[in-house]
Amino acid sequence: MAQRNSNDYAVVWPRSAKAVEIKPLAKRLDTVDGKTIAFLWDDLFRGDEIWPILKQELSRRYAGLNFIDHDAFGSTHGDEEHRVLSELPDKIKSMKIDAVVSGMGC
Repeated sequence: MAQRNSNDYAVVWPRSAKAVEIKPLAKRLDTVDGKTIAFLWDDLFRGDEIWPILKQELSRRYAGLNFIDHDAFGSTHGDEEHRVLSELPDKIKSMKIDAVVSGMGC
């Protein structure tokens, strides 16, 4: 090990090595008119206030929307998090969901 003088400091990089490879983004919808939109929530911060406002505004701007509320999936945080997330792809397909809005509180 190199000898240090009193003005030297050991430095470490705060980020870990990459654990997941970057994947391409999913194809975006041309429009949300007539689509089914699901809401996911971690039950942590104001989703119960935000989702009704968001649904109202989206419905005002786009025709024929269908919404599936967060309670159809369970919380994306906590004891059931792993089960909820592992079941998500099948639920999205079986419920014919076109888009997902995921709310996360900090």
